[in-house]
Amino acid sequence: MNLKIRQLRESRGLTQETVAGELMCDQSLYSKYERGLRPLPLEAAVRLAVYYGVSLDYLAGVNEEKEKQNGNESDP
Repeated sequence: MNLKIRQLRESRGLTQETVAGELMCDQSLYSKYERGLRPLPLEAAVRLAVYYGVSLDYLAGVNEEKEKQNGNESDP
């Protein structure tokens, strides 16, 4: 997950401080999330998924599609 959150941040030209502000934490803690030194709490992962407009599966590396799925794939 740490690689994804770094890629998303850098692709948008954001600083760690800016994203840390969205998570309501300091830059040094956010840096540890990006470097994989601290696990990213679920609540923070959800906030980042909403912030970047991606799915939690994408952040976790389970799915490479950035867009959120509607969850009703069996519906036409």
